[in-house]
Amino acid sequence: LMHDPETIYLVLAAAAVGMVVLASRLDVPYPILLLVGGLLMSFVPGMPTVEIEPDVVLVLLLPPLLYSGAFLTPMREFRANLRPIGLLSVVVVLLTTAMVALVGHYVLGLSWPVAFVLGAVVSPTDPVAFEAVAQRLSAPRRLTSIVQGESLINDGMALAIYASAVTAVTVGTVTATDVASRLLIGIVGGIALGLAVGWLLNQLRRRVDSAPEELAISLLAPYAAYIPAEHLGVSGVLAAVAIGFYHGRQQHLSTSAATRIRALSFWEMLVFLINAGLFIVVGLQLPGILEGLAGSDERDLFLAAAMVIAVVIGARVLWVGGFTFFLRRLRSPRPWAQPLPRSYAVVISASGMRGSVSLAAALAIPLQVESGSPFPERELLIFLAFAVIVVTLVPQGLALPKLLERLGLQGDEVVDQEEAKARHAAARAASKRLEELRDEDWVEDDLADRLERLYAFRQQRFGLRRDGNDTSEVDEQVERRRRLRRELLDAERGELNRLRDSGRVDGDVLRRIERDLDLEDSRLMS
Repeated sequence: LMHDPETIYLVLAAAAVGMVVLASRLDVPYPILLLVGGLLMSFVPGMPTVEIEPDVVLVLLLPPLLYSGAFLTPMREFRANLRPIGLLSVVVVLLTTAMVALVGHYVLGLSWPVAFVLGAVVSPTDPVAFEAVAQRLSAPRRLTSIVQGESLINDGMALAIYASAVTAVTVGTVTATDVASRLLIGIVGGIALGLAVGWLLNQLRRRVDSAPEELAISLLAPYAAYIPAEHLGVSGVLAAVAIGFYHGRQQHLSTSAATRIRALSFWEMLVFLINAGLFIVVGLQLPGILEGLAGSDERDLFLAAAMVIAVVIGARVLWVGGFTFFLRRLRSPRPWAQPLPRSYAVVISASGMRGSVSLAAALAIPLQVESGSPFPERELLIFLAFAVIVVTLVPQGLALPKLLERLGLQGDEVVDQEEAKARHAAARAASKRLEELRDEDWVEDDLADRLERLYAFRQQRFGLRRDGNDTSEVDEQVERRRRLRRELLDAERGELNRLRDSGRVDGDVLRRIERDLDLEDSRLMS
């Protein structure tokens, strides 16, 4: 029965749901529990090896993850932190690739091109575990922006190096100039193509007025940038990131409010499902990886994995710590030379988890080179990538919550104050507009008076919060109003259910009214 594909998928889906629920109860980032759960399930007797096609990850699943991450990244924070993001996403990738390649060549005996393939495979970071922890603990926005921004860019850098290194192995003769020119063309071309496709799709989006059609365009967007970019020989990863940034910046001009509400829920669920599926399937790869290394000396494999893992972690700590120390000694007043707080440097050093991109890149290594001979040490590279993923994700991911708490990096008051400032300004603008409209024939005095009191109360509430004053009395008022409104909503739902049960209201009518009530309820909850 377990060899039936439908049964396997059902078991995996049920296991994933159970592990996500358990992760929430244990207060553990769900990617870690899914990976560990996949590892344990892979040893269950009768559990078949679940094959994962590299193209499924790189072409089908990676583009929407990149697009969503870039779309939701605030451009202001990204620009403000561009220097640390650039130094992490470019320099750390290059440093990690080079150091791993050195160990691969001089210690493990790999040829230079194969060693650089290994370095590129283990270079890109995966922020999913960090994001889960940061969201729960309300980590500082700047810290979160740096880690998320780094991951968006370093995937493109690492995969561009990876493509050049794989070409060097398969073809046999590639010069350093060829590699540098391919990298430059891939980066610039990928970004340019992503922006161009983003502009074209925005023109199309402005000509449709249906939420499902706009959602379909947003789902198409990452593939419309990624796939042509890969066929043209430029970075599909950076193309997907670029179009995500562009659409995130333009969404308020090109999409309706109804579409934005639906799109946020749609993308949140899609990204969660993709990540959950990827991490549990990554864990299930172990038997197939070990099978490919049958006959190898276990001690040698362990030592090789330990050395590569130490270099991957050490390169990140070395660069982040060294650069922070250098800027502190420099003591320059220039903005670019302002060092990160020591607590940020510690967390960033510990946030270099690897994930599905590294495994997909390893599995995508060709079986043969151009001459027809097997790709050198392919099974070893896949095993080392898997070892790096497990060791960087599980221990570091489990340590992150305690690390953030110990360093006092939880509860971002700056974000709270900025939100209060924005809400206060919005309420003030609404009050001003209300005064301008009072004399219009269609504005009723009673309604205008009620709205005037509402917006005056909002200005009072968010003004106190903006200025850091005590809001307990106002918050109690808000909670009483919220409780009363929810009681009334429950009464409306109860009556609708009675009407449905008695057959006095149509199902479509009921769903439309319930949707309005649900939107109001969700607004009260937020």
